[in-house]
Amino acid sequence: MMIYVIFGFVAIGMIFSFVRLLKGPSALDRVVSLDTMNVIITGTIVLLAMLFENVLYLDIAIVYGVLAFLETIIIAKYMEAKV
Repeated sequence: MMIYVIFGFVAIGMIFSFVRLLKGPSALDRVVSLDTMNVIITGTIVLLAMLFENVLYLDIAIVYGVLAFLETIIIAKYMEAKV
């Protein structure tokens, strides 16, 4: 039962982050909200691994986390060159 409450809180965090992604007053706010969403998604994949008791999801979470990190670095480099 508790894991469903946790998924509810994760969904609320995702909604707040998505709103910041859409409304963000600057591009940097949007980048931070996108990174926050990536962290939340990675955590959700780990929660799914715990819920389904399948360690394959942990490998997927690691790969997703690395790709999300690279995405953030590439966007930051682009924003730095743009400014």
